[in-house]
Amino acid sequence: MKKLAIISTIVMGLATTACDSYLDINEDPNSPAEANMTTSILLPGAEMNLAGSYGDFLRITGGYYAQHYAQTFGTSNYLDYSQFKMSATRSSSTYTQINSRALKNLGTVRTLAAQKEEWGTYLAATVLRAFAYQALVDCYGEVPYTQAFTSTTSPNYDNGEVVYAGILAELDEALSKAQSSDQVATNFLFPGEKAEPWIQFANAVKLKILMREADVVGDAVAKAGAIISEGNLPLGDVAYADCWGNEAGSMSPYYAEEFSPAWGSTQENVVANIAIIGTMLQKDSQGNVTYEDPRLPAFFEKNASGAYTGAISGTNFSTSDSYKSTYWCRPVASYDMPVYLITVSEVEFFIAEYYARQGNAAQAEAHYKAAIEASCETAGVDGADVVIAQFPYNQNAYKQCIGISKWIALAGVNNFEAWCEARRLNYPAFGTVTGSQMYNLKDDSSYRPEYYEPGTLYTPIQVEDKVGQNKILERWPYAESSSSRNSNTPEFPGYTTPIFWSK
Repeated sequence: MKKLAIISTIVMGLATTACDSYLDINEDPNSPAEANMTTSILLPGAEMNLAGSYGDFLRITGGYYAQHYAQTFGTSNYLDYSQFKMSATRSSSTYTQINSRALKNLGTVRTLAAQKEEWGTYLAATVLRAFAYQALVDCYGEVPYTQAFTSTTSPNYDNGEVVYAGILAELDEALSKAQSSDQVATNFLFPGEKAEPWIQFANAVKLKILMREADVVGDAVAKAGAIISEGNLPLGDVAYADCWGNEAGSMSPYYAEEFSPAWGSTQENVVANIAIIGTMLQKDSQGNVTYEDPRLPAFFEKNASGAYTGAISGTNFSTSDSYKSTYWCRPVASYDMPVYLITVSEVEFFIAEYYARQGNAAQAEAHYKAAIEASCETAGVDGADVVIAQFPYNQNAYKQCIGISKWIALAGVNNFEAWCEARRLNYPAFGTVTGSQMYNLKDDSSYRPEYYEPGTLYTPIQVEDKVGQNKILERWPYAESSSSRNSNTPEFPGYTTPIFWSK
């Protein structure tokens, strides 16, 4: 993988080209000289380390685990993800990138901002820190938090609920200090803006945290309701959008990793999964199209023959002479594609779920429709009414409705969050057809995409045996880059042990 080179070059190259005024090209943004250490030096570097990991590795792995993606013919880079596997070494560089660079530097920004009472900057660093910690918990379940970045070399791993409670408290404390008119240090997320959009982003992160733990923390839903009632939530998608360039080292990280030849590789790995294609493009038994999602061309390209095709999780069709790489659809991507942190659509889905849990079907349906409309707007397409008609709201099955529609909406936007929400809501659920029934590895004619049941997941071919049939990968083994140096690393509880919010 090109990840480490990409991220370090993004931090150096993008920071110097997009904001020359704050970064001396002779300074390493990850280790600036102490005398020159300022919030405007540290915050952009921390942002790019977070965006580089969240927008690339977590997007790719989330796409495979949510069955948005499958592995193409002739390559095997991510075949293990396609089989619902993750090793302790595979995620190590990403863990280090988020933990040792993003989180460490964000902590320093918070300290420097507090010393100078720069509460807008303090809030910005706090909300990004909360966002990063939540992502780590959602991957591993337990991570060092209360003893992280202290003098101990073996910090305790805190349970996920402890980390969630901690970052919620951090957000509340930062929000209590910041005013909408406060200045914010140089940054990429809301350049030139004061603290108001950061306040809205912080509220959205709080809402996501609270709804994530809605089934396991008694007052989480009520607290989410208070945020919704206040109404100070993002008016647009929160994303790193206008900071990417078309030069090596400046491209959006997922595009640089998987699509750009700038790093000397033309290998293609990621293609569309039959699960998402078969849900967004439905046909009858005669092969006639009965439903085509208007977002489909915004999310996936057609193949070389002008058709939408989806591969099967758990194989790269390497025995096939028919299904070459040009047979499969690739995700739509560009050098300047946004790295979405949270979208208006996600916020609306959370609000819809809140009202559904209150038994307010009318408000739940209104926000459910608003979520689909916002998803179409993000995709740049019309036709939300078509989507809503195909996937109507049902109060009696609200988790199913919201789970499937959110899974579709995130397919071209934020695959990691789709994996998280599929684990939490248990939708899409597993259908009755397995990957092996749709393709048996030995006979090209056995490829039967028509067997797929729209709106479901399926057991991959050659699925990780410790995951097994009709189960999603629930968590990752603790990263080797942490566990090898930390004597307090707990015993891995297993791939199918849910994160605390999914128990």
